[in-house]
Amino acid sequence: MGRTFENRKQAMAKRGDRDAKNFTRVGRQINIAVKSGGSDPDGNPALRRALQNARSVNMPKDRVKAAIDKAAGVGDTQRFEQILYEGYGPHGVAVLVETATDNLTRTVANIRSHFKKGGGTMGSSGSVAFMFEQVGVFRLDPDGLDRESLELELIDHGLEELLDGEDDQGESLVVLRCSRTSFGELQSALEARNIDAKSSGFEWIPQTTTELTDEQLEDVTKLFERLENDDDVQEVFTNISYGLT
Repeated sequence: MGRTFENRKQAMAKRGDRDAKNFTRVGRQINIAVKSGGSDPDGNPALRRALQNARSVNMPKDRVKAAIDKAAGVGDTQRFEQILYEGYGPHGVAVLVETATDNLTRTVANIRSHFKKGGGTMGSSGSVAFMFEQVGVFRLDPDGLDRESLELELIDHGLEELLDGEDDQGESLVVLRCSRTSFGELQSALEARNIDAKSSGFEWIPQTTTELTDEQLEDVTKLFERLENDDDVQEVFTNISYGLT
């Protein structure tokens, strides 16, 4: 019983850490969206996208409202900037790190430290990004969706790929991909059909991938954990070959 209780405690702690990280990440998305486009979701597609992502991580409504109100407040001077960092992890793996920061000096120092302590090297702008393509991604609940009809309808609105995926809990998802320039059109097409995405945004997809052994993957995972535990880090992308999630 003691071991079971201990495992349960650890699982709950990990979930709490994950929730806290997700709330911080989405809160910064809300801040950036409100600062750039206002606090009305009807006229701010970026804010609608951030609110979708808030729902996908079960962010409490009071925290969502507080994040919007704070960003919209006349006296709020905190402003986050989105910065992309590039580098190589152990075994030559290419890594892109998307951040949202209100202190560039702190963030660049931390990211450089994470790369160094994680067995990698931080690169200059352009050193890795050319290996990836940035695309728009929507993740949908598959329940009630007619995939074939949806795919045919959305091709005219920028859909390039319709794939199978999973969320962090292993639940099935339908994943839509489009070009960055078609993101707004595809978002509008989904909204017109009353289809709410569980999450959406822009992601970096590797043009070629690298396969690793289990031992090598453990080395790289340590770097990813360091990066993902940093509050300034929004997403980490890599060219490792593993399944779409």
